[in-house]
Amino acid sequence: MIQFTVYGEPVAQGRPRATTVNGHIRMYDPKKSSDFKDYVRLVASEHRPEKLLEGPISLVVKVYKPTLKSFSKKKKAAAEAGQLRPTTKPDVDNYVKGVKDALKNVIWKDDSQVVDLHISKWYSETPRVEITIVPLDVQQQTLSI
Repeated sequence: MIQFTVYGEPVAQGRPRATTVNGHIRMYDPKKSSDFKDYVRLVASEHRPEKLLEGPISLVVKVYKPTLKSFSKKKKAAAEAGQLRPTTKPDVDNYVKGVKDALKNVIWKDDSQVVDLHISKWYSETPRVEITIVPLDVQQQTLSI
């Protein structure tokens, strides 16, 4: 199992941008998305396995968005306790797209290896993304014991 936390405000994967270079269309990531992926890659590289993971993987991503400044003390306390959850955009799947892209060739070979995915959004005074990666063959061994 590999677990790590990426501190800072989570960034959802933005829509791809396009530009024309010498008459050819070139697609690229928005700067904010690209910078966040680089940061996730940097943090993940500290937890990199000796060999890239192969086979099926379970991925758990918990996104902690900053509590809103407009929240009352009561609302802030409820948000921090997990009783109040963010239902605002961006969607959870947009957060995980950037994380999966960043972990490719750092933790695993390809995104398609992720066969079990759990994503959740929370509020917190400490914005961050908590990531847990479990190779399923390891998980199945511990279940059979």
